[in-house]
Amino acid sequence: MHTHVLYEHPLNEKMRTWLRIEFLLNQLNAQLPLRDHATALHFFRNAGDLLDIFERGDVRSELIKELDRQQRKLQAWVEVPGVDQEMIATLRQKLKACSSVLLAAPRMGQVLREDRLIALVRQRLSIPGGCCSFDLPSLQLWLYLPQEIRDEQVNGWIASLEPLNQALRLVLDLVRNSSALRKQTSLNGFYQDNAEDTDLLRLQLNLADGLYPQISGHKSRFAIRFLPLDSEKGSVPERLDFELACC
Repeated sequence: MHTHVLYEHPLNEKMRTWLRIEFLLNQLNAQLPLRDHATALHFFRNAGDLLDIFERGDVRSELIKELDRQQRKLQAWVEVPGVDQEMIATLRQKLKACSSVLLAAPRMGQVLREDRLIALVRQRLSIPGGCCSFDLPSLQLWLYLPQEIRDEQVNGWIASLEPLNQALRLVLDLVRNSSALRKQTSLNGFYQDNAEDTDLLRLQLNLADGLYPQISGHKSRFAIRFLPLDSEKGSVPERLDFELACC
């Protein structure tokens, strides 16, 4: 049973995009295999959202820049006494390999973008109920194909995103592990601090408190207001202990 809730909040557009992509990639895999309309539409909707993000900016170049930046950060640790040199060498090699694979990969989302079925479903998703069987008889037929044929096609779509997935997971793991959670205290439901060179805030609250954070901020400063889930009956203590990491 969960006793704590972990929240994450990006402090720049780059991190905001990456967290959204991570969320969508997780959603793509959440209800596999696709057995019916409900699981299929869950998949296609998230695939369409991913393509929308890819079309708004150059995700690949931003990730490659970050992989290079993380390599430089690790290089700076090489001269520090007592540091695990083997671990640093392994991480640098992973970063270098991910960067090479991502650089050589086709255009982000190209396989999904060129698939006729994904394109047909994507066109109908903005229409309320627009993916009914009479609207998309091609989807109806696809769902009647043998499961192994559908699985093979879906696995191909997901495999095409693997260079992105691997690079993103490595980058986000390094960012999240760059700072440990530390105890902080808010007064009257409010907390603020500086955030120099911070990409991501991570907050951990007790589930029993029934509170969630409303965060505003940018790369140099942030503010957190704690609010009760039940706005009518809930209350915020004068002093609230929570854990915070500035990554």
